[in-house]
Amino acid sequence: MLERPARERPARRSEVGFWIVAVAFTAVMSLGTAPSPLYPLYQERYGFSAAVVTVVFAAYAVGVIVSLFLLGHLSDQLGRRRMLLAAVATAVSSAAVFTVWPQLPGLLSARVLSGVAVGMITSTGVAALAELDAAGRPGRGGRRAAVVGTAANLGGLGFGPFLAGLLADLAPWPLHLSYVVHLVVLVAVAALLALVPETVRRPDPRPPYRPQRAAVPPELRRQFAVAALAAIVAFALFGLFAALGSAFIRGTLGSASHTLGGLSTTATFGTAALVQALVRDPAGRWAGLLGTVAVPLGLAVVVAATWWPSLPLFLAGEVAVGAGAGLMFAGAVRVVAATAAPQNRAEVLAGLFLAAYLGLTLPVLGLGAASRYAALPVVLTAYAALAAVVAVSTGRALRRARP
Repeated sequence: MLERPARERPARRSEVGFWIVAVAFTAVMSLGTAPSPLYPLYQERYGFSAAVVTVVFAAYAVGVIVSLFLLGHLSDQLGRRRMLLAAVATAVSSAAVFTVWPQLPGLLSARVLSGVAVGMITSTGVAALAELDAAGRPGRGGRRAAVVGTAANLGGLGFGPFLAGLLADLAPWPLHLSYVVHLVVLVAVAALLALVPETVRRPDPRPPYRPQRAAVPPELRRQFAVAALAAIVAFALFGLFAALGSAFIRGTLGSASHTLGGLSTTATFGTAALVQALVRDPAGRWAGLLGTVAVPLGLAVVVAATWWPSLPLFLAGEVAVGAGAGLMFAGAVRVVAATAAPQNRAEVLAGLFLAAYLGLTLPVLGLGAASRYAALPVVLTAYAALAAVVAVSTGRALRRARP
């Protein structure tokens, strides 16, 4: 009778650790998109153009890409908790730079640091959640860890802009307060990480350092090419609304509300997180068909809202695009994970995430450059038409490549 509480104690500690990691994951991801509704304020105060805003946004993606391949895999050697703490500490430094240095050099530095933190916590957080869930609830499957991981990842990206926009409307210091809130939460989470049990036995001796490989076996190249293109399209759509959504709502639709500007990004990421949590097989035929249809339909509604300004129409289109892009990306991950051999899975997934974050960066930079020579509705219409055509053709190929 006295042994049962002793046996239950590690499970309870793993359960507590699971939710601490979920909060840490959410907070780091939330900081990554918190500046989105504030870009119009930065533009007004410091004279940034739309092209500069896209460069600032791309700095974040560069930080993520570098971090994914130089640091993200090190939790297998150093331990999950140690890498989680490093990611949170990097996010703390990013929030501090955002707070004290709002000019362009500081904004770029803070965005890169935020991207590095996201790159470190993305793979580490997903792995830690799965391992802590298995230790805290043995024999119950990994569904909860997958749902919470998705909610922390995309849900965090959606929550940050909403919080920043709301605080900018209702409280003083709009270019500082949301970062201070993130800073306080992140410092508190860093202290709580001491309660999280380690789930990885560090190798002894430690293997020599090497960057994360992103290799695709020859027999998987066709499926990978299809999945990578789907990931590029999905993240190009996420980046479109995260980088320029709030500026578009303010400039074209005439709304001065920063909350609505943040809601633009929240609608995209939040819907993507919700559909991924609800759909059990995102690579299935009907889920793939829904994603393929939702993207061009949503883009058509968004374009209509730009030429005949309507905020409800614009947000409705964003919800549809977010659902379609979320299903496309989840389907791409499912195809790659299911077709790759276990010994190659991490390397192939690393290649997929590289493609995704290139999709987040390069098309948005092109959009920002094009906006210097044509009106934003014209540029957005051309961007949407191209994205819709590629999404439909890629969606069809992805359904044929499903496992």
